[in-house]
Amino acid sequence: MSNAPAIILVVPQMGENIGAAARAMSNFALTDLRLVRPRDGWPNPDAVPMAAGATGILDNAKVFRTTEDAIADLNYVVATTARQRGMIKPVLPPRGTAEDLWTRSGEGQKTGILFGGERSGLANEDVALADAVVTIPTNPGFSSINIAQAVLLLGYEWFVATGRDLPEQPVDDRSRPATKEELVGFMEHMESALDAAGFLFPPAKRPSMVLNLRNMWQRADLREQDIRTLRGIIVALSSYKTRGVKTD
Repeated sequence: MSNAPAIILVVPQMGENIGAAARAMSNFALTDLRLVRPRDGWPNPDAVPMAAGATGILDNAKVFRTTEDAIADLNYVVATTARQRGMIKPVLPPRGTAEDLWTRSGEGQKTGILFGGERSGLANEDVALADAVVTIPTNPGFSSINIAQAVLLLGYEWFVATGRDLPEQPVDDRSRPATKEELVGFMEHMESALDAAGFLFPPAKRPSMVLNLRNMWQRADLREQDIRTLRGIIVALSSYKTRGVKTD
């Protein structure tokens, strides 16, 4: 299905779960499977039986070294998590997430859904790369969901959402939405400039400061032109500091 979200499994452990996730994807017309550092390597023969015929998805799965690499070409990403992360992000239920993704697909945006590994889910650094969080309502006393089950639930909601007519969306001719590669590049550029200015200090607090900054930029819904403008501002401010200011 055109512009369907990519399914990104971050550090999945068991080949069987990857195969079951591929089967769930095939059930609901999802085809773009991306794997970030699968524990047992790839390809994994244990995935094939659980895929139950969805081997085409396994054969075409892409493997990435980092989550940043896996989402580089995407414009909008949601992260699945059952835990509070202390981050200010929109939190959507599965149906609201699917409707949002479907609307964005109608605008030509490339989207993706992040799923964490079986042991501990997504790391905070992965969630910080997302634009929004999706939480699946479950029994509070037992909220852990198998990774393939989570793919099945989100895939179902996506499939249901695609049966609706897309609302008319105003076209913004000024600039397309920024890709994650562009956004991460800008954030790294900004962090480098802040390091040089002594802002990210002391070193012990740098990781949490960077996490907060990255969450802030994710919420900004930046476009490609915004990224170019912001990077130009960083360059201008950095060169201004280097030149110094003359006083009378």
